[in-house]
Amino acid sequence: MQPIALALLVFAGAQARSPKAAAHYAWWFATVWLSTTFWWLYVAMHTYGGLPSLLAAIAVVALAGALAAYYAGAVWAWRQWALGTHWGAIVGFAALWLMAEMARGTWLTGFGWGAIGYAHIDGPLAFFLPWIGSYGVSALAAAWAASLAVAVARRQIAPAVWVSVLLMAPTLLPAGANQWTTPTGTLQVTLLQGNIPQDEKFETGSGVPLALQWYRDALLQAEGDLVVAPETAIPLLPQQLPEGYWASLSSRFETSAQAALVGIPLGSYQAGYTNSVVALAAGQTGWQYDKHHLVPFGEFIPPLFKWFTRLMNIPLGDFNRGPLGQPSLAVKGERVAPNICYEDLYGEELATRFTDAGLAPTVFANVSNLGWFNRSVALDQHLHISRARALEFQRPFVRATNTGATAILSHEGVVQDLLPPQTRGVLRGEVQGRSGITPFAWWASRYGLWPLWLIALAVLAVLWRQRDSHPPS
Repeated sequence: MQPIALALLVFAGAQARSPKAAAHYAWWFATVWLSTTFWWLYVAMHTYGGLPSLLAAIAVVALAGALAAYYAGAVWAWRQWALGTHWGAIVGFAALWLMAEMARGTWLTGFGWGAIGYAHIDGPLAFFLPWIGSYGVSALAAAWAASLAVAVARRQIAPAVWVSVLLMAPTLLPAGANQWTTPTGTLQVTLLQGNIPQDEKFETGSGVPLALQWYRDALLQAEGDLVVAPETAIPLLPQQLPEGYWASLSSRFETSAQAALVGIPLGSYQAGYTNSVVALAAGQTGWQYDKHHLVPFGEFIPPLFKWFTRLMNIPLGDFNRGPLGQPSLAVKGERVAPNICYEDLYGEELATRFTDAGLAPTVFANVSNLGWFNRSVALDQHLHISRARALEFQRPFVRATNTGATAILSHEGVVQDLLPPQTRGVLRGEVQGRSGITPFAWWASRYGLWPLWLIALAVLAVLWRQRDSHPPS
């Protein structure tokens, strides 16, 4: 359905009376698409942040409208440059759509949630994820949609047939033809889902004592090689914990062969705070991972927007940023790389850990707290994002969350096991580490998204030079 919906936009843009009208269609299309994609931000801002309902709704639509401007600009440029040939119209639209997707996902901290590449992780385009990543797949999907629109608008079915054949051809390859990684070892994992109500999570009279007790008991009783507790599972700074609390957890893991990753805020008023994951393991004293990609308004306040955050009641709203490429945690011969919350939305940032193949992660571990969004589609969308990253890097993912989706994913992006959302529970299973570097991991670790930017610009440069010799038809 996604290529058809986008094909309708391409068709409408091609038939519009002017580039400006085509841009209007694109802006409305993207605003509705994005608003309905991340409408759950309303829950965080209104239900838990205390923002008045009307302002929260306006904020969601305003964000969608602002991000929609990237797509409006792309469609305007597509029409304005009058890419006359059938193939020019197809590849030109794909290049401009790719640039819009990457701009939305990276500029001004970026928010690429719901990019169209994620709609294809269970389809034929998934083959290309370990080659060109989700943004590259977005470009292929845009080319597919444009070819369908050209087939209808210009009654030229040949380009649509060729594009469809090329994109579907990998499905005929034998199983294993696209494998770039090999098994290393296995880890027995235990994932904790505390289901602490978000409106009580930082309340010292209810949620904090509940979290401290439940996670302490779960960690002390946990089995397996690796135990993972969610983002801010421990909702207090270490210096605020009851006497002996942290010492009991540390001694439990320092005297065993197990390791634990636990989400906890770190820092002080003087030094600033970090949203972190700490390791409890023998010989790993002091190991921590500090979140790099912070959430605007939730974890840092953008310039000129302090007035907006004052309207909401969000605790710990201004964190320090951790560096890119932080080291993995060694567990039973595997290298486990944590990421926090929506950091797994940024594949190019996770790729920085693959510059040295000998130090590259063999397992990813995501810790999150999506309690801000209740039982909304945000939980399933975030699981979908992790599946895309698993396919890009051909690495398994383990996900430990407060309310869901707590899951174990294979290196092929398959959900092997999953806890029901909004329940308190423990998920036990086995994960197989992988070594080796996919093409995407190789080039993105060295050059980020620049190869895709340069390819898109090169395509547009060629079409720009040809525009006079091929007037629009």
